[in-house]
Amino acid sequence: MTTDNNYKDRPNTIPWPPIVLLCTIAIGFILSGLVPLGFPRTILGELLFGLGLMLIVLALLIDVSAMRLMRKHQTAILPNRGADKLLTKGIFAFSRNPIYVANIMLIIGLGLTFSTFWHLLLAPMAAFATRKLAIDREEKHLESRFGNSFRTYKKKVNRWV
Repeated sequence: MTTDNNYKDRPNTIPWPPIVLLCTIAIGFILSGLVPLGFPRTILGELLFGLGLMLIVLALLIDVSAMRLMRKHQTAILPNRGADKLLTKGIFAFSRNPIYVANIMLIIGLGLTFSTFWHLLLAPMAAFATRKLAIDREEKHLESRFGNSFRTYKKKVNRWV
């Protein structure tokens, strides 16, 4: 696979993933206000509420873990900055994009916790947008910067989980 030198310095000029995350969360709540699609407050609803809270906590733990590791190894956390190091240990041994996995978990968790079905419908769209706006470009950037090391890592660790 050939690499594009345009990706050598940085994958993007705009930090798309946090924008996608915040817009998805906001749109989910706006749509829920306009066209409520929630879950009934039954035993199932209470279980979904608890599951949602657990997903939110897990998402935040994944985020903190990934960011601490990135900071420790002095590589870029913001998705529009160039990576100085290829991280393959810790949470990055389970997912090439743990922060983006956590973002989708957070959206789903909010939907379950606040009984907003819209968030559940928007989560796959947010994942698709994140892939197209950020991940594809980041992978080209990492391959451009780290070559065979990234290709080997890519074969061992899935993009999402």
